[in-house]
Parts: sequence; structure tokens; C-alpha cells
Amino acid sequence: MNIPEELKYTEDHEWIKVEGNVATVGITDYAQGQLGDIVYVEIETEGDAIDKAEIFGTVEAVKTVSDLFMPLTGTVSKFNTKLEDEPELVNSDPYGEGWMIKIEISDESQLETLLSAAAYKEVIGE
Repeated sequence: MNIPEELKYTEDHEWIKVEGNVATVGITDYAQGQLGDIVYVEIETEGDAIDKAEIFGTVEAVKTVSDLFMPLTGTVSKFNTKLEDEPELVNSDPYGEGWMIKIEISDESQLETLLSAAAYKEVIGE
């Protein structure tokens, strides 16, 4: 199981990479493995201000559809348009080319609520 130490995580299986006041968000290796082959990523919230824990999109796998939850309050500034034609990038490279959105962070104090790699490993029973 690939759980990069430099990232932060949520109990909803999103990963967050923070650079300044911008956060890149995707789903974890664990999540994509549980979902199976990703066939569609729907994110229609670009430009929207969304509160922490609200839904920012969905990911569709062969057998299920799963909601994606905002890890931090902020504005969705960018969607990874590569996922429109290649949703399988979420499976093959969840922490790289398979990223989903970039957020302009509104409340940096929420960063303290995110999980470390070690804490996330406990959530998934690693």
C-alpha cells in the first residue's frame, strides 16, 4: 500500500498536498483499490466555494459510484481535465497524474485536522 509520508489525509480517503495556500487533492491508493477500475470522474464544482466535508464531485467505478468530500474549506480553482479522457489515471497514478482538484484554502487552521500518513494507516488498518 502506497501512503506517501509528505502528504496529509482524511478519513474519507482523500489525500492533500499543500503548497502555500493551494492544496492539491485526490483519492488515496487504498481508495482506488477498494473502488476498482475507475471509469468516470465527475467534478462540476470548479470555481465554487465549498465547505469542508461537503461533496465536490463523484468518482464512478465499474461497480459503484462514490462521493468525493472536500478535505478543507476553499474554492475549487482547478480540475484535472486529463481525467475526462483518462479516468484510469486515478488507478495507475493516484498521487501523481491522477490528482483531481486544486483548492484555494480559505481556513488554514483546518490543516491541523488532517491526518498524517501514520494516522491514516491506522484508519485503514495498515
